[in-house]
Amino acid sequence: MQPHDPVYGSPDEAHRDPLIHQPQDPPIAAEARTAAAIRGGSLPRMPKPNRRRVMVVANQKGGVGKTTTTVNVAAALSMHGLKVLVIDLDPQGNASTALGVPHHAGVSSSYELLVEGTGIKECVQEVEGLPGLLCVPATIDLAGAELELVPMVARESRLHKAIEAYTEDIDYVLIDCPPSLGLLTLNALVASREVLIPIQCEYYALEGLGQLLRNVDLVKAHLNPDLAVSTILLTMYDSRTRLAQQVAEEVRTHFGDTVLKTAVPRSVRISEAPSYGQTVIAYDPGSAGALSYLEAAREIAAAGAA
Repeated sequence: MQPHDPVYGSPDEAHRDPLIHQPQDPPIAAEARTAAAIRGGSLPRMPKPNRRRVMVVANQKGGVGKTTTTVNVAAALSMHGLKVLVIDLDPQGNASTALGVPHHAGVSSSYELLVEGTGIKECVQEVEGLPGLLCVPATIDLAGAELELVPMVARESRLHKAIEAYTEDIDYVLIDCPPSLGLLTLNALVASREVLIPIQCEYYALEGLGQLLRNVDLVKAHLNPDLAVSTILLTMYDSRTRLAQQVAEEVRTHFGDTVLKTAVPRSVRISEAPSYGQTVIAYDPGSAGALSYLEAAREIAAAGAA
């Protein structure tokens, strides 16, 4: 990194970050400036973490934004100069789709990683247009992995061993999980040091969260003492509704500083982006969804360097 490169998270951040800290500009000007910086590859660098951060994005409730959060936070971090590895552990392969990574039958994937013991280096693919971002895709074969893992020795720690054996220079490993608490998610929890929980700002948002937190505590007690819930991100936030405000207030009251200040709004652009094989940051970099994920990634990176 050159001495003059701007870095997020530094003490004079408010004076050196031209994209976020210009409140006097109208919103459309900030959006246009950010979009131009993304397309021109001139985003400021984010600070590297003190050590590799392995984060599992988990919530057994479906439709809360796990995959969307995984791919967009990963893209945002890589666009700001960090090296990121995404491991897709969801048999649906939605993270692979959103990153434009091939995940058809015959492609080396997270199935080979878990069941056959293939190394990450043999399964990983580069994400086009994002030189700092790598992905281990998921294929439909992964749907049978839960059953195939049952008789295996140390079945819950196979992903952990694969990540430990991967010695490439990686700043962040983000693991996208299926909406369940089975062996795939258990492997991700054992392999990680941190849990990132996306919580939808809806009535049923907190249902099942207690079970997830109990599972995290069980894994911490018996399999991975380093595991902790480090980050909670509010998703699908609609500031026009009293319900979303109440859910956000309740989550912030209960979890405190673990909850990111940034909340991701409900956005058509976020929903559209995967159908083009893109993250929302690449699809519409000036949109509210893209800006929210960029800011969320900035918070995550700042915490990692603290």
